[in-house]
Amino acid sequence: PQPDYIKIKEITEAMTGALLDRPYIENISDYIDQLEKVTVGKSAPYFSLPNEKGEKLSRSAERFRNKYLLLNFWASWCGPCRGENPHVVEIYKEYHPKGLEIFGVSLDNNKEAWVKAIADDGLVWKHGSDLKGWQSAPAQLYSVSGIPHTVLLDENNKIIAKNLRGDELKQKIAELLK
Repeated sequence: PQPDYIKIKEITEAMTGALLDRPYIENISDYIDQLEKVTVGKSAPYFSLPNEKGEKLSRSAERFRNKYLLLNFWASWCGPCRGENPHVVEIYKEYHPKGLEIFGVSLDNNKEAWVKAIADDGLVWKHGSDLKGWQSAPAQLYSVSGIPHTVLLDENNKIIAKNLRGDELKQKIAELLK
């Protein structure tokens, strides 16, 4: 699960003495700084990825501006992701006409498996992948530590929710796009 940076930050700030000299405390501090950049209320960082055809697709593209955007981090090999895909398809069909866009960010290494999963699951929105698995630049940028992982952005590029799935995700989007 995605760690709660506030709890981690509180714990590390309470540490004193010899504990502070440990190298892993510095690593944790760096990790907290990274998590803080992509927390609810912050502006979402931009990135670009090649789509299935190898064409560069930017998260800052006109298609994604001034709309609610769901960043959906997933992979073809991820059972829970594939299980969640029918819910995301349903949400897209219902709320895309009302202003929802989805950008699928794959943590795949295998292009053929990724493209096949998109087709098999009927994922008709835009997708991108650098085919670097867990070393994916956007996954690193958004501190993704498990998938499926969602980040919901408002029309002003602010992060308004993270890690919503199923009915919880649908309810949040319904609330926003009445």
